[in-house]
Amino acid sequence: MRDQKIVRRTITRFDQGEFSQLEDDIVTEFPLTIYINEEEFATMVCTPAHLEEMVIGFLASEGVIRFRREIKNFQIDEEQGFAYIDIEGKINTQRDFSKRFIGSCCGKSRQFYFQNDVQTTKTSTSKTTITADQCIKLMDMMQATSHVFKGTGGVHNAAICTGDEMIVGRADIGRHNALDKLYGHCLLNQISVRDKVLVFSGRISSEVLTKAAKIGVGIVLSKSAPTDLAIDLAYDLNITAVGFIRGGSFNVYSHPERITV
Repeated sequence: MRDQKIVRRTITRFDQGEFSQLEDDIVTEFPLTIYINEEEFATMVCTPAHLEEMVIGFLASEGVIRFRREIKNFQIDEEQGFAYIDIEGKINTQRDFSKRFIGSCCGKSRQFYFQNDVQTTKTSTSKTTITADQCIKLMDMMQATSHVFKGTGGVHNAAICTGDEMIVGRADIGRHNALDKLYGHCLLNQISVRDKVLVFSGRISSEVLTKAAKIGVGIVLSKSAPTDLAIDLAYDLNITAVGFIRGGSFNVYSHPERITV
């Protein structure tokens, strides 16, 4: 298994009016091209760790599969950067997966879904609540356990948590990849996420919010800001979006009833 998530490079640093040379930790960027039934499907640029989880999560998020058992054959050639997947039946064309869908669903934001999102995005039925202190502690916990981020500052962090502890954390140069790795881990290990919390280091964009809905969580915690479309989606999909978790404060942007004192 390729484990070069971090490489050492000689750099020139300017500090206090002087230049110096030193060794610095740099995060690895790795292209992985996915073939499904011998046809090229997508190329993902990622951090080379937990690749099976990432591919499984990505395919489930795109609506290609729902469960790991639907894959008949799965091989990764890490030296060449290819993943070979065989599934039963034919898949839709790649054009269908990136085609914008204009719909008339209940909620204005739904018209921005791509065609595959219409089939795979789920409205949350979560009854889970967490306290304000738990929001802050879970964010601190995720950040403290991300050794790649501490070493490089070059990755996004994401974690699936209960109200009290982190179940699994993943890091990647791509924010979507980090979420796909979590989704894949949950599918491979049959972890139910409806009552879980997604903790995330990056901005809550509409794409991130849609990923969270596909995973199935009802609460998303972030240290960064949301977009207006993400907030609209969060209201539509019954997801509690919490942002700017820094220090001892945060903002709740949708469905605040899930966050208690």
